[in-house]
Amino acid sequence: MRAYRYLHYDVFTDRPFEGNQLAVFPEPQGLSTDQMQRITKEMNFSECTFIFPAEMADTGVRMRIFTPGEELPMAGHPTIGSTYALVHEGVIAPRATEFVFGLGVGPTPVSLDWRGDALEFVWMTQQRPSFVGRMKDLGAFAAAIGLSATDIPDGLPVEAISCGVPFLIAPIASRGAVDRLAIDRRAYHDVCVASDLGDLPLFAFTTDRTSASGDEAVYSRMLGPQLGVAEDPATGSASGPLGCYLATHDVIPSAALAHHVSLQGVRMGRPSRVHISIEKTGDEITRVRVGGRSVLVGEGRLSW
Repeated sequence: MRAYRYLHYDVFTDRPFEGNQLAVFPEPQGLSTDQMQRITKEMNFSECTFIFPAEMADTGVRMRIFTPGEELPMAGHPTIGSTYALVHEGVIAPRATEFVFGLGVGPTPVSLDWRGDALEFVWMTQQRPSFVGRMKDLGAFAAAIGLSATDIPDGLPVEAISCGVPFLIAPIASRGAVDRLAIDRRAYHDVCVASDLGDLPLFAFTTDRTSASGDEAVYSRMLGPQLGVAEDPATGSASGPLGCYLATHDVIPSAALAHHVSLQGVRMGRPSRVHISIEKTGDEITRVRVGGRSVLVGEGRLSW
């Protein structure tokens, strides 16, 4: 019988049983790619991470990230949560302020804030944005996600953006519309392909503050059946592109770009607070960061 230990974190929250669940396997040596994929499907979280010795210069570890459907080159909540796990495991020394992960996109730095010897907060630096393309037929797009054309704000594009993984970023007029959207898989696939975007995960957001309960700048959902994730409670890899969208299209005041919050996962009963920081020089985005907290809620072993 083989047994592999894992740590269970809730990420982008400081409260147990909220945020996005993550299983971190700190000692996965001997597992094949197929086995890591099957383990992630068995765990049935949005992602699992597997921590290996460093393979690249100036990195602390090599981390592989899987959804139930595929391996990802990078992701946000796995990186934030795994930082907390590596502190727990003693891989990251107490009060260390910087650490670098080796990911599929290359070296990826995180910065750590502490309260005494307790890790308080983690910022992940993502790649600068790549603007992939725009949705051509907004009426067909709205119908494909169960909405009407009036639910898409005038003057704002539906745009594919990547800071390591591409997402289709869609502004929505109201919180009610964000909550009721539902993807028709075939129609959504067809309208994305017709716009030469490929079949991308959807990240929908609104700046509507009706029924807002806190300081969030945006309210959001991510639906990614392409990744084996019907809906994600918190998506750090989409939140960097979200911040770039907000900055590029002047959706929120420029003073708020340096630190704003996306509230995600509410409709799933797992509210998540994803912190976003965008830095610009003129019209150029020079730095993209996504940050948050994590809570250890369980430990276990997977055996077969």
